[in-house]
This record gives sequence, structure tokens and C-alpha cells, in this order.
Amino acid sequence: MYVSEIGLGCMSLGTEQRKASDIIDRAIDAGINYLDTADLYDQTVNEAIVGQALKGKREQIILASKVGNHLQPDGSWFWDPSKAYIKEQVKTSLLRLQTDYLDLYQLHGGTIDDPIDEVIEAFEELKQEGLIRYYGISSIRPNVIREYVNRSSIVSVMMQYSLLDRRPEESMLDFLHEEGISVVTRGSLAKGFLTDHAKTVIKNKGDGGYLSYSADELKEVIDELKQIDLVNNSLTSTAMRYVTHHPAIASVVTGASSTKQLDDNISAILHASTLPLSLHEKLQKITKQNFYTNHR
Repeated sequence: MYVSEIGLGCMSLGTEQRKASDIIDRAIDAGINYLDTADLYDQTVNEAIVGQALKGKREQIILASKVGNHLQPDGSWFWDPSKAYIKEQVKTSLLRLQTDYLDLYQLHGGTIDDPIDEVIEAFEELKQEGLIRYYGISSIRPNVIREYVNRSSIVSVMMQYSLLDRRPEESMLDFLHEEGISVVTRGSLAKGFLTDHAKTVIKNKGDGGYLSYSADELKEVIDELKQIDLVNNSLTSTAMRYVTHHPAIASVVTGASSTKQLDDNISAILHASTLPLSLHEKLQKITKQNFYTNHR
């Protein structure tokens, strides 16, 4: 499967059908062919909205969803990676999405204590049954990722990766690239801290810092980033181009709650030049090489 360099993360679409459809239509018109949803988003409503928006357009896109969070009638959920749940849930996801198959079905998390062989068996059977084309995992746990790489035929790993969260660089990106497994990223704009609106975002929600960055460190590193010669003179473009620099990355999945936000994200990457090696090195010096401390 060939996916666009930027994908649309559907979690932020909201619950208004018309608005969500407008965003999806704009994405497809702009050349985005990879849409990522999950049964958990808006308690299954997101899949239904995406399915309605894709009527008549299904063959134009690579459609991905996720499974493993077992929803209950009261809106709560528990982790359920059982074969029975995966095989049952895919059918309800397909009904909501109004399609006969998923291009990519992803385990929405995963721990080393899961019945991994059972999970793999479920996905392999779904492939044989024609309900999914491929499968992958959405995880940032190195020990879990290695198990699936060694024991399954996953084609992708979705993981959080950005200039402010460089944990995948420690070992995962090179490892996955060597194994021929693609990475699709989430969180690459770090909740808006790595956008051209960073000053406003820091003011509104920067008091708690971000991951290993304290509030002061976060403000300092963003200020320093804004002072260098950025791609297209844009922090958003630079942040996206930074993560696509590694050959393991297939697509940067970004959310959009409006067509304006979508247009900004599209412009930031599709109209941006590649990242010069000198700038890549400078960005690495400014930001931290943080590390996974758990799930190793």
C-alpha cells in the first residue's frame, strides 16, 4: 500500500456529520489518501461519521481503524486483546464504516502480558477471510513492538514521534526500517507546541510542560527553535519534515477539527522542501534525545 506523506487522523473531526464530511472531502481533494480512525473514538461515533463521509469515495483511500479497547454500555472501556473480541469487533467496525474491508487494522495498544499469539492468529484469520488487507500495531512499547516484529506479519507501527519526543530514535526507527516495517507517526506537532501558533499554545496549556520538558524548558526550546533558519520559515513545516527525515516513516498522521487547520497542515508539509542535513543536526542539538524508561 502506498500512503500519502500526510494522513488524516480522524479523532478530532467532532460529531457533526457535515463538518466532518467537509474536512474529509478537502483532505481527499488535496491528495491525502490515508485516513486513521478507531472504534474507541467518540464511543464508536467517529467510525460511523467517517463511513458516511466516505460513501462513493471508499476506493480512493487507505482506511485504517483500531481494536482492543472493549467499550461498555456506560461508556467505560477495558483492555481486551482476545481473539474473540477482535474478530467480533471488526464486523461492527465495518458496519459503521459502511465498507466490506479495512486496508489496515491495528491493535490499539498492547502489553507484553497480552496473549500475543492469539492476537496474531485473529489478525491472520481476518486477512484470510478478506475482512482486512493488512494489520499493524499502535504502540510505543519497545518490548511489545519487538515481539510483533519477530512473531507476526505486521506491516506498520503507529507511534508518537516528534522533535519533543525523540524516543523512537533510540532504537526503534532503525530496527523497523531494517525489518521493512513502516512507521506512521502521531503527535508530531506535540499538541500544537511545534506549530507556528506555539506562543499561543504555550500560553494556554504550557504550564505543565510536555513529557520530559518542564514549562520553562518548553518555552526555552521553542524560543530557540523559532530563532533558527526553519524550513519555509515555519515551525510547523520544520516539525513535520523532521519526522519524515527518517526513511522508516511512511506518513505523518495529523488531526484536524476544521478545514482551516487541515489546510495549514497540508500546506506545511506538501509545500515544504526536504530537511537539509545541517538543519537536522541543529534541531537535534537544540532538543533532547529522550529515552524509553519502561517496557524495554
